[in-house]
Amino acid sequence: MASKPGFLTDWPWKPLGSFKWVILTPWIAHSTYSFITKDQNERDIGYFLIFPYMMLRMLHDQAWITLSRHRTSKGKSRILDKGIEFEQVDRESNWDDQILLNGLLFYIGYMLVPEGSHLPIWKTDGVIITTLLHAGPVEFLYYWLHRALHHHFLYSRYHSHHHSSIVTEPITSTVITRTASIASFAGYLAYIDFMNNMGHCNFEFIPTTLFSFFPFLKFLIYTPSFHSLHHTQFRTNYSLFMPIYDYVYGTMDKSSDKTYEMSLKREEGSVDVVHLTHLTTPESIYYLRLGFSSLASTPQSSKWYLYLLWPLTLWTSLMTWFYGKTFVLERNNFKMLNLQSWVIPRFHVQYFFKWQREALNKLIEEAILEAELRGVKVLTLGLLNQGDKLNKLGEIYIKSYPQLKIKIVDGSSLVVAIVLNNIPKETTQVLLSGKLTKISYAIVSALCERGTKVRYIITLIFAIILLL
Repeated sequence: MASKPGFLTDWPWKPLGSFKWVILTPWIAHSTYSFITKDQNERDIGYFLIFPYMMLRMLHDQAWITLSRHRTSKGKSRILDKGIEFEQVDRESNWDDQILLNGLLFYIGYMLVPEGSHLPIWKTDGVIITTLLHAGPVEFLYYWLHRALHHHFLYSRYHSHHHSSIVTEPITSTVITRTASIASFAGYLAYIDFMNNMGHCNFEFIPTTLFSFFPFLKFLIYTPSFHSLHHTQFRTNYSLFMPIYDYVYGTMDKSSDKTYEMSLKREEGSVDVVHLTHLTTPESIYYLRLGFSSLASTPQSSKWYLYLLWPLTLWTSLMTWFYGKTFVLERNNFKMLNLQSWVIPRFHVQYFFKWQREALNKLIEEAILEAELRGVKVLTLGLLNQGDKLNKLGEIYIKSYPQLKIKIVDGSSLVVAIVLNNIPKETTQVLLSGKLTKISYAIVSALCERGTKVRYIITLIFAIILLL
């Protein structure tokens, strides 16, 4: 939220929550019905494609979100050496509202502006006009609007929530001049989405060779590090996508070039602890924090609409089965420790197949050796990666590579701690039963050190005999 919410700070459809897209239902139904029932010459493909294109834009934005979170977790070429806070994820969970607004305006414009219907696929003059209008009036007006939004009054009421802004649409002028086309609309929105996502991705990837061969491009194309400085310094680098006006009016941050070069050279940061986990069900890929925040925040819930995605789920399951490699899921800092979570791309059911054990152990072994090379101090085996039948709780890796410096933790110490914490300290005797395992030995040893007498019953039949 803005620090001092002003008029229209919230979107009008906020009360609808996750059902906000239903406001487009009448137009979606009408455009689809018209496209199906009308003759080929009367069909308006532009009208019909509005909603599919909005969905394509959402997919494009989500791909950038996933890529940005993954690169932030790895740390290579990262601009700001800082993780993504949960508060930020919640604050920006309505990122699709701008796309919804665009869709609503397109449908209303189609109804009110006759020139906006039956647009051709391509018109060269319209594309040229769109390009010139963006490079001229739009960039210029946005620069000064953005500077105005940093005035205390406007900043506290609108801009402090996030550095987002209202972008003037030059494609509107192509409708008036009758030079509009589907390509000019779709192409310009694709450009806006790409540049906006690139500017906020928090990793640098534009090579220095681009500006070496074409020096003038530094005035026409901003970099992720250029815009990142605006978010940290606030009073510099106001431009939309073209830094030329920051150069002209003296608001370019002096550290822009240095930040750009340092970001490109930054290697993956050191990691102290790695938690090695795995996927659970085929649908669990949607619940990863790299993807949909709304699902990642409720990992134990089941959403009905995921059943509609079963073709995609099946395809991704097969891809991970045959081609998947261990990947970095997230990065966290705990005081002086840097922690990462790595994911073995295998599902829960695969751990119960005997013929899968060799392949699973190979993936886990490769992850351990990779962590060893990167100087990781501790690697914890999560969930089924520490199975007794699979790898004897990680023992086989230690025996195979006795020279390992990394400590492999199977989680048994945590289980022991939980059990001991639930046994009152004043207890003098404890009776344990069940299979003799590493965990049971550790519990017995800890209780004996505490001065507690321990009796262990190996089987239930033996316990019955003792009772008789």
